[in-house]
Amino acid sequence: MPQVQTQIDNAAIEHRHRLLEGMAHAVAANGYADTTIADIVREASVSRRTFYEHFSTKAECLIALYEAASLAALNVLRDAIDPDHEWQTQAEQAMAAYLQCLSQNPLLMRTLFIEILGLGIDGLAARRRVNRQIAMFMLTVINADHDQRTRGYLLSEDMAMAVVGGINELILQAIEEDRVSNLSDLAKPAIRLLLAVASGESAVPPRVTGTRLKK
Repeated sequence: MPQVQTQIDNAAIEHRHRLLEGMAHAVAANGYADTTIADIVREASVSRRTFYEHFSTKAECLIALYEAASLAALNVLRDAIDPDHEWQTQAEQAMAAYLQCLSQNPLLMRTLFIEILGLGIDGLAARRRVNRQIAMFMLTVINADHDQRTRGYLLSEDMAMAVVGGINELILQAIEEDRVSNLSDLAKPAIRLLLAVASGESAVPPRVTGTRLKK
C-alpha cells in the first residue's frame, strides 16, 4: 500500500508540473487573456478533470506558475552566492545571474511580471510573497557579513522590500520597452540602488525608546 500511495503522489506531482509547463507554453503562444483551460490541458497532455484536481481556475494556475518560476529564479540567486567574498561581490554576482535567468524567456516574463498584476488581490498577494522571499534573502546576505560597523552597511526589512520593488520597476520598464534580452544591463543600476539604500540605512541613528528627554 505505501508503494501504491507513493506512485499516486508521484503521478500527482508530475501532472502538476506538466500543467504548469502547459500554462507557460500556452501563455507564451497566446497571451494570458486568450489562453483557455483547453489550451493548457492540450499543452500539458492531461485531461480537463486532471486540471481541476489541481486548480480551481485559470488564474490560480497562473499564480502557481508565477510562484514556481520565481522560486527557480530565487534558487539561481542562492546558487550564485559565494560566502568567501564580501557581500557586495556576492550581490553583484547574484544579481547578474538572476537577471540572466529572467531574460531567457521574454514572453513568459511579460506574463509573470505584468499580467499577474491584473489578477487583483490574489495576484498582488502572490507578488508580495515573492518579493518578501527575495528581500529576506537579501537581508541574509548583507546583514550576515561580519563586522558591520566597520564595513558601514546594514539593511532593514522595510528597506530591503523597497529595493526589491525598485528593481522590479526597472525590470517592468525593460519589459515594456522590449529590452528583456538585455536585462543583464540592469545589474549595475540595481547594485547601485542596493548600495545607496544600505549605506543610507547604516547612517540612520538607532531609535531610542522608553527615554524622556530632560529640559
